[in-house]
Amino acid sequence: MKYPKEYLDEIKTRLKVSSVVSKVVALKKRGKEFVGLSPFKNEKTPSFTVNDEKEFYHCFATSEHGNIFDFVMKTQNLRFGEAVKYLANIAGMQPYLFTKQDEEREKKWKEYLLIYSKYVDFYHDELLKNEKYSNARDYLKNRLLGKDEVKKFKIGFIERNPSFFNKLKKEFSEKTLLESGLFYFDEKKNVYLERFRGRLIFPINNISGQPIALGGRIIENLDYLAKYINSPETTFFKKGSNLYNLDSARKLSNKLDHIFLVEGYMDVVGLSKNGIDNAVANLGTSLTDKQILTLNQFFDDIIICFDGDESGYKAALRAAENSIKELKPEKQISFLFLPNKEDPDSFVNKNGKKYFLDFTKQNKLSIHQFIFGHYKKQTENNPSSMAIFEKKLRSIANTIKDNFIKKYVLEYFLGKIAQLTPYSNLNNNKSLFKKAKSLDLTKKFFNESQSISGVELKEFSLLYLLLNNLSLFQLNIHLVENIKLFTEINKQIFNSIIDKLKLNEPIDIENFKFDKQLLDKINKFAPIKHILKNKPKNETQIIELLDDISKDLFNYGLELRIQELESKFSKDMKETTFNELKELKNERKIN
Repeated sequence: MKYPKEYLDEIKTRLKVSSVVSKVVALKKRGKEFVGLSPFKNEKTPSFTVNDEKEFYHCFATSEHGNIFDFVMKTQNLRFGEAVKYLANIAGMQPYLFTKQDEEREKKWKEYLLIYSKYVDFYHDELLKNEKYSNARDYLKNRLLGKDEVKKFKIGFIERNPSFFNKLKKEFSEKTLLESGLFYFDEKKNVYLERFRGRLIFPINNISGQPIALGGRIIENLDYLAKYINSPETTFFKKGSNLYNLDSARKLSNKLDHIFLVEGYMDVVGLSKNGIDNAVANLGTSLTDKQILTLNQFFDDIIICFDGDESGYKAALRAAENSIKELKPEKQISFLFLPNKEDPDSFVNKNGKKYFLDFTKQNKLSIHQFIFGHYKKQTENNPSSMAIFEKKLRSIANTIKDNFIKKYVLEYFLGKIAQLTPYSNLNNNKSLFKKAKSLDLTKKFFNESQSISGVELKEFSLLYLLLNNLSLFQLNIHLVENIKLFTEINKQIFNSIIDKLKLNEPIDIENFKFDKQLLDKINKFAPIKHILKNKPKNETQIIELLDDISKDLFNYGLELRIQELESKFSKDMKETTFNELKELKNERKIN
């Protein structure tokens, strides 16, 4: 028995070839394609390619070629029917069992699609051509939308007293028309009414591009009517399993790694009008696991951008807590908060594409950053509040299904809490300068030089030590040449000294053409001069002091790198970043 073509097409549409192949082959991106070692032959040089746009793989070593069904059959030694069941399961689709119920469902499915296709086409043409609909066209013009957007999204308009039901019932039964969700029966008036009368309609397509539901918006300010309504759930349409514009946006996944998830149809259309086509909208419900999993099939970063008001923020928080459990390695969920009273449509129309994308880069927050920041605002500075705070974050982290991501998110949360509670983490949070033992004698002097940073004072000590012991360090240049400085002007002086020392020529301080004010500053503020004052020069002591200073500077660099990695890890949550961060923190403890 043959599978229906529509069923197989839906599986292929839902699954990128690279996502199926990557379960077996380690793939690397190269231009529009992916490359990897052939699963059909032992090789050292990759000859296996995958093209998501053309929906095939090709092995140059063996000439194997095909689609996702062929790949699963050949790599897992399955028959076609078994491969279909395997892939349908990955795609989140019900298995096709060839029962009478399946055949009946397939027949109804075709009728359902035909009804929606006729309905959408008719009212789209009416909006474009019927002179009576000038009010709807004026509304769209006021929203800065023209004929191009109407055609691209196949927007339609339904008058207040339509009669399309009577045309459709000549071809379909009343029962089938009611089941479509487009109509309902008014028992008082004993008449069938169109659910979306008096509204603009936005076709909601399935992932293959066929209309399966509608969103409707009133064009007048009528308090007794909801501004937006959606099709009711039917046998073939589940709000939590679909996204507006996904059928078009998914085609961009070979060029872009991120997708904007917004609240409304007009947001998607407005972004598209301004050249941002990688946008989808949820359908008036809270974000679901199914929607996140579907988007993850195509994009690596889901950027959730809801309206910049209180209700938008609350919706974002619900979305964050619900979707964090679906986080996966190499996948991100981010949040973008717009200025108050702005939505994506209004914001991009005011500011344009470039500003919107720049604003996104500068202001988007990773999901764990958003959640931490939200609950941190709820805390008070007392043990009970902090305990509740930590307990809440632990419970959120524990909902994450992927164990690796769970570990790193929890590490992030606990690390941030540790920064808020320094007294309970004294051993881990001592600043670099509190550790420095070699300069303890100079604390009074530090107080007199508040305008100079701690690292500058350490660098002054290093330069002072070098300039007053040039001959010693010329013989022991290996002790100083790899020390790293951080202040630009001090770095330049240090490099000049090292260059002179390497010449192996007689050297004294007169050989240097340093700015006199700079030398005076070093001589005045270098804390080490107080240690050396009134003591005879002892080479061992000088080298020990150099060792202390170089360790302090090394630790300062270590702290900077740790801070940099913590910032990076808070955004990418990658295992490699975490492991490097862990190693550096261990090194900090040793030092």
